[in-house]
Amino acid sequence: MSSNGDLAVVSVVIPARNCAAELPACLDAVSAQTYQGPMEVIVATAPSTDDTEAVAQRRARTADSNARPARPIRVVSNPAGTTSSGLNLAVSAAGGEIIVRVDAQARLPADYVERAVATLQRTGAANVGGAQRPVGQGDLSRVIAAALSSPFGGGPAAFRHRSDEGPVDTVYLGVFDAAALASVGGFDDSLVRNQDYELNWRLREQGHVVWLDPSLVVEYQPRSTWAALARQYFEYGAWKRVVVSRHPRSMRLRHLAAPALVVGLAVSAFELARGRRRGGIVPAVYLASCTVAAARLRQRLPSAGGCLRAVWAFAVMHLSWGTGFLIGRRRNGRMRPTDQATDREM
Repeated sequence: MSSNGDLAVVSVVIPARNCAAELPACLDAVSAQTYQGPMEVIVATAPSTDDTEAVAQRRARTADSNARPARPIRVVSNPAGTTSSGLNLAVSAAGGEIIVRVDAQARLPADYVERAVATLQRTGAANVGGAQRPVGQGDLSRVIAAALSSPFGGGPAAFRHRSDEGPVDTVYLGVFDAAALASVGGFDDSLVRNQDYELNWRLREQGHVVWLDPSLVVEYQPRSTWAALARQYFEYGAWKRVVVSRHPRSMRLRHLAAPALVVGLAVSAFELARGRRRGGIVPAVYLASCTVAAARLRQRLPSAGGCLRAVWAFAVMHLSWGTGFLIGRRRNGRMRPTDQATDREM
């Protein structure tokens, strides 16, 4: 980092795939940052079925590089198409002392970079991240957002629920000291999901600190269909197993909850098929737990039927994640991502 009193050079890196609708608002939020130091934006565009590439190129052409502070935008190609490869390509093209990782679905508050850089320099951490705030658009998306905000649904990850700052296992997005990021080799290109957690594990293994600053709140738009949510969480579970197989000590007891639920429900189905009423215990307890958790979200749900859909959202996330962890397989060594999103920790 700069030691002469000058503000550090910041590079914002954005992996972009199938996000033509979301990318303009994301770039608007980045351009509106209050950080007064030099800041560049690098968008890594993957092969997409929409106009993501055209949107990124158009914004790069129209960015006012003469503005003060300047916010030039550059576009690099990410032919592999994964988030990890896009991030690594963008970081390789970056010239900043600090790397700010942003997703197209995220909406940064105006002071995010300014506050994150200050926290990074104050703590000496290798990576600083804030709190994720799921915000839905449309009734179903709002139900899913509410379910994600519940510890029962989205899990106990610190970036969703912790209110005090300090060292953590992983954070949402991330603002990195570029030298520390380079020292561990960047993101693992072989990982389609769970790349954030795995990178933060390697940083911590080398003695670096990953720091949560919950005053950094970033809005995140969750999936808007049941099928998309199920695919997303199946992949999360499958790639969590890959990361755990590589780094066994990164396993946490909470990672076994969803797989244990899937196994328990499968055994219950077998018992019920044999006419044994005890097979109904696990499904009944789980349904009751989902119902109680959904009832606690009532004020955040969009309609009277929201509680029922919240129960379903919990079940889709838990069962998809658990099934992915148990049986998910990579085809030809790589599972193709279904959309562009950062990984999430259950």
